[in-house]
Amino acid sequence: MILAAITGSIGCGKTTLANIFKKLGYPVFDADAWVRRLYFKPDFIKVVLQNFPEAQTNGSFDKRKLRLIVFDDKKKLQKLESLIHPFLKRQLKAVIRKNAQNDDLLFLDAALLFELGWDKYCDFIITVNVDEKTQKKRVMSRDNVSLEHVEKIINKQMSQKEKVEKADWVVETDVPMNLLKVSALEIINGLNG
Repeated sequence: MILAAITGSIGCGKTTLANIFKKLGYPVFDADAWVRRLYFKPDFIKVVLQNFPEAQTNGSFDKRKLRLIVFDDKKKLQKLESLIHPFLKRQLKAVIRKNAQNDDLLFLDAALLFELGWDKYCDFIITVNVDEKTQKKRVMSRDNVSLEHVEKIINKQMSQKEKVEKADWVVETDVPMNLLKVSALEIINGLNG
């Protein structure tokens, strides 16, 4: 098994590149999707509400409220992450165990790859990159949020410069889709070569 991680800051094109690999027939494990599924697990919701009882509306868990609670409070965000990250690590290790004996090329889509220390599990790191102005425009347009909101998110993440420096490959995503596909094919050829 060859495990290649796709990482990069918000709005840099990580999901777009991951979708190209999927369309080319390669499995892509999406850490964000794992988190989304986690919020449907009653046991996890119970633990979250034990730690954040104010994240309720009419007695039911309210994910939007939770997001507002932790967004501007570093300690509360760290507490929530301490609940989420062990689950994610178990998922990643399960994927690695399940695929360890085959020769397949697998991709891991993980924005917080370095922050979680998951780079040590990967054979290659691909960082998507785009200029900061384009990055901010993409997120504002996609998520319908203010520039201030986007900048807060960016400032909470490891710098894009650091992610680029730690990469085996850097893919510039502010290009036409056909050129992005060419980059994906070059990566696949390099990994399979």
